[in-house]
Amino acid sequence: MFEFIASIFGYILEFLYNLVNNYGLAIILFTIVIKVILLPMSIKQQKSMKKNAKLQEKMKAIQFKYKNDQEKLNKEVMELYKTEKMGPFSGCITAIVQLLLLISIFYLVRNPITYMAKISNEDINNFVEQVQEDGREISSNYPQIDLIKEYNWLKERNSEDENVDKLDIQMNFLGLDLGKIPQQNMSDYKVYIIPILYIISSFISIRLTTSMQEKTKKDKKVIIDGETGLELDKKEEPANEMDTMMQTNKMMSWMMPIMSISIAFVAPLGLALYWLVNNILMIIERLAFNKFLKTEEE
Repeated sequence: MFEFIASIFGYILEFLYNLVNNYGLAIILFTIVIKVILLPMSIKQQKSMKKNAKLQEKMKAIQFKYKNDQEKLNKEVMELYKTEKMGPFSGCITAIVQLLLLISIFYLVRNPITYMAKISNEDINNFVEQVQEDGREISSNYPQIDLIKEYNWLKERNSEDENVDKLDIQMNFLGLDLGKIPQQNMSDYKVYIIPILYIISSFISIRLTTSMQEKTKKDKKVIIDGETGLELDKKEEPANEMDTMMQTNKMMSWMMPIMSISIAFVAPLGLALYWLVNNILMIIERLAFNKFLKTEEE
């Protein structure tokens, strides 16, 4: 599945690269295109987050009312989900899509010759053998990145091979080599620039999401139990499924960046650039959506 998605992404990235003739600019445009394609899902996710926060208070009222009747409690909870047209695991779909994208784009930037240049494995192995026979080093983890770096050498020996011309991918972007792997170039301070910016943008994104959720909770009116007419005592509120779902979503919001940061240091910088641009677009999207929703509610 990942290879299939990476192959589709490869066509898009190749088209954009041919437009701008720069790998970094192509990745930025590619990120924008993917973000636009996934915009309906993102909007649905943002609305779901807002709805979840509001639903939580109704859930607590039900749990307080039926805290001594587990069967009735479960029935009322399911009825609430049905009435509000919400699922207890509505946030999982977005997390799965993010994971699919993460792995597929890793495949893409790790093997740009396969998915972007569309060169067969047989020809790629042939180029690798030529380079190794001359005593040149080819990484076992990222052989295709090294082949791109050996373009001039391969061009001299295979001047009539059309596939060699496809290796001429301009990976330099604003003085940064997007083919470099931070773990393999730790003495080069430049390889840390994009990952560090990505880390900063991740914390901003997480903080923004957290503050939006906290604001939603503060804006809520106090829930009064319909049967007793008493204000619900927060100290007596039992843990509920909604709390668990909110905690799961919060955990996922931290887990994805942590996983991405770990991969960013062992993958070509092109991947970290994609994540950085994606985070910036996500921050803009959330600010815009929050402003729109606030205006809509007013």
